[in-house]
Amino acid sequence: MRKNLVVLVLLVLAGLGYIEKDTVIALTGGGAGSNQSGHQTGGAGNSSSDDSDQGTAIIAKAFAQRQSDVQVEGQGRVIKVLPDDTKGSQHQRFILKLDNGQTLLVAHNIDLAPRVANLDEGDTIRFFGEYEWTEQGGVMHWTHHDPRGNHVGGWLKHNGNTYE
Repeated sequence: MRKNLVVLVLLVLAGLGYIEKDTVIALTGGGAGSNQSGHQTGGAGNSSSDDSDQGTAIIAKAFAQRQSDVQVEGQGRVIKVLPDDTKGSQHQRFILKLDNGQTLLVAHNIDLAPRVANLDEGDTIRFFGEYEWTEQGGVMHWTHHDPRGNHVGGWLKHNGNTYE
């Protein structure tokens, strides 16, 4: 309940313009002791190792605590390009390996955002989206804009192109 209230307050503040587009909000605790923390990203054109390291740490903590609904920015190396999920909304799928060795499935909605072009194993992808816990390491989704404007917009960056 408390987590839902925090998310609702953040969405209201974002709608009122109190949260800048480049601010990443991540719920870092679990249960009643949950708190919120924010960090500034490097901006639209900048990507830093510190942002990636912080994103990896946030995902590792969320995984260890079996936590979902965590908005996070990070990067990983593509280790497997999977067939698209064509049931319901279509999703481009691939698996990333993060710097700490954890794997992360990316499910990128290609009904709402362009497909990541020329994606190959070994490529580096930066992401901003919502982490959902799974036993295999987790799923990154909401890597696109929200046409209704109710959710923080996400993105993927690959070879100098942004897909949102």
